[in-house]
Amino acid sequence: MAENVVTKLEKLNLVDRFLFDETMEDREVYQAAVSILLENEIDLIDRPETEKELRVSPQLRQIRLDVVSMDKEGILYYSEMQKKDTGNLKKRSRYYQAQLDVSLLEPGSKDFDLLNDTCFILIAPFDVFGRGLYRYTFEGTCRECPDLKIEDGARRVFINTRGKNKEGFTQEFLDFMEYITATRDEMADRAESGRIKLIHERVKKIRRSEKMGVKYMQFWEEKAYAREEGLEEGRAEGRAEGRLQGENRKLIQLVCRMLQRGSAPEDIADDFGENIDFVETIYQVAEKYAYDYEKVYAQLTDSRQECV
Repeated sequence: MAENVVTKLEKLNLVDRFLFDETMEDREVYQAAVSILLENEIDLIDRPETEKELRVSPQLRQIRLDVVSMDKEGILYYSEMQKKDTGNLKKRSRYYQAQLDVSLLEPGSKDFDLLNDTCFILIAPFDVFGRGLYRYTFEGTCRECPDLKIEDGARRVFINTRGKNKEGFTQEFLDFMEYITATRDEMADRAESGRIKLIHERVKKIRRSEKMGVKYMQFWEEKAYAREEGLEEGRAEGRAEGRLQGENRKLIQLVCRMLQRGSAPEDIADDFGENIDFVETIYQVAEKYAYDYEKVYAQLTDSRQECV
């Protein structure tokens, strides 16, 4: 098992969340990556936080950010690596921005000018907007006066590593787009960018690290065993009540368990290879029943029967 997991770690690319988070935990590396993505010199002062969880209220949905750090001007950079298209990334980025903003002011604060400027960066190997661009940058503009910006300090950037508009981008940016989805020695060697080479040195260090190998093994085994356990128990239950019902019951139990631990529905869908709509449905019912999977299963089953 361990040997197979280490092999998998060696084959991970930056587009894989585990390698991305571990790589970007280094301040200089995250600074280099953000500078390349925005084609602007960024000078970070904080060591990046990875897998940062935010829940501004027990009644509101929690979010988890891959990497967060601040530069010398007080601008916060939040980066997300998204390997699969969940179909809801536009609205998701809106919700993330709202949660981030709410978390930036202390209770009772009356001065909204104390809000930090923020830059939310979502990186994906697909095109969220279908225009063929490498980068989409959104800042508030006036429909009646397109040259007028609201200047509220909020910026959302979507990176598509498979863009087609190479004109106007630096070679460093274009090389990094390839490197994200093919994080290999030959790609780093071919690039002239010192920043890409710096990032790759961090990647190689992670791949060589026995500690990282163990950490990834635990991460991988938890997902693999949970999934396999669910399938096996589902098949066993399925002999008595039908295979589909049995597997769904165990899947609902696993999803409820992961939600209770604070995992986001998008991450669960990604980890288990499930449809995001199904996981979202479980999430909505699970909160109602305090993650009691038997009650969740019963309601979902009853709802499904009513629709027949």
